[in-house]
Amino acid sequence: MENEFQVPDESVVWDALRSVIDPEVGENLVDLGLVYRVACAPGRVDVDLTMTSPACPMAGSIAEEAEQAIRAATAAAREVRVEVVYDPPWTPERMSEAARNRFGW
Repeated sequence: MENEFQVPDESVVWDALRSVIDPEVGENLVDLGLVYRVACAPGRVDVDLTMTSPACPMAGSIAEEAEQAIRAATAAAREVRVEVVYDPPWTPERMSEAARNRFGW
């Protein structure tokens, strides 16, 4: 039965994650380097993301927003799992060059 499901387009998932803004810093999750892993399988998307700090009070709502963005972007993702992880710890080096420039780093 699993073969009936399409594999979601990974680039669509990344684009969906770019639409999710970290409200504390006003930058999207991808450019901040918060997305550690995107894995697509038939009918399923798994995402591991992190926060800039383990004490981030927005972790749950950001993960929920990421899940909703993925679901809205691709009908092929019948199951979406977004997990917040803290290993390895986030560092500013994970940010895109454009984001580092916007922050003056």
